[in-house]
Amino acid sequence: MPELKEGELAPAISARDQNGELITLEEYRGKKVVLFFYPKDNTPGCTAEACDLRDNYSRFREQGFEIVGVSADSEKSHLNFIAKHELPFRLISDPDLKVLQDYGAWGEKKLYGRTYMGIIRKTYIIDKDGYVEKIIEKVLTKEHSKQIFSE
Repeated sequence: MPELKEGELAPAISARDQNGELITLEEYRGKKVVLFFYPKDNTPGCTAEACDLRDNYSRFREQGFEIVGVSADSEKSHLNFIAKHELPFRLISDPDLKVLQDYGAWGEKKLYGRTYMGIIRKTYIIDKDGYVEKIIEKVLTKEHSKQIFSE
């Protein structure tokens, strides 16, 4: 799939959240969406990122944003992650990697000289009409909200 670019229509999403409920991008029309992709629940970097978004959640809401996270973790894992860290937003469970691949968040990674396939941490800001307004490729996990607001 070609790489998604700013200004393009965001790919449709039809997936399950932490409660097994269907979540679509269409239901967020009229609102801005912070769609963040992260590797794994309850790992240090992912926890820092999610908690930073949680800590700034009221500011996001005041500015008309909804926040949705995506990883390949199970619904049960997401429920645990949400409960443990009191996350106020929905998390998509994408074990078949469809949403991750549609958004270019699944691909080749390198760690300690080893190459493997995995989830690429990135964030998309989607406007009220469903278009990609901004893509953040180099996410600063502890300061992600600041990154989003300064973009």
